[in-house]
Amino acid sequence: NRSENLSELKTIHFTIPQLKLPGLNSTVGSTFNATRIHAPAIYSYHCEHVSNLQRYDALLTPSSPNDAAKHWEVTFIDFQIQGFNIEDGQFAYAKDCASLFPPAILMGLVMSLILLLVLAYALHMLMHLKSIDRHYECKASSAYYPQMKDIDTADEKEPLRINGHETYELRSQQYSKIYI
Repeated sequence: NRSENLSELKTIHFTIPQLKLPGLNSTVGSTFNATRIHAPAIYSYHCEHVSNLQRYDALLTPSSPNDAAKHWEVTFIDFQIQGFNIEDGQFAYAKDCASLFPPAILMGLVMSLILLLVLAYALHMLMHLKSIDRHYECKASSAYYPQMKDIDTADEKEPLRINGHETYELRSQQYSKIYI
């Protein structure tokens, strides 16, 4: 398919000559349709496994339901092909059949993106956090000392006389309550 600058493999035909099977004395052949085997015309195509087996992603399919190919198991290992521009018997740069993002890499990227979003959200919340220090500043609360009544102050003093000196002793200790 040179007009679109793309080389593409469409079919593969296998022939096994002189196969002797009961009731059959001729050559046996099978044709497979090749799917997704294409590359730009200036490149070659490379794939680790080209097969009709599902475990290798079945790039080859029988050409018709009645073809003998449905009974065959065909696998090419380290398959490489180039349709045009072959120089010095060497393949050009190869377009590989492997996906650019296999499932393991995609899952890693998705998990990294989720982690990055959580981190960005946490950073956003921290940056927009309002300071609550003004609500917890130390407020000097005044201590409450009940006033002594004049009547009680006279009763609390009890004169003591020791060696001619007059001293006073308080009967009750002064107390205070602190209200915060």
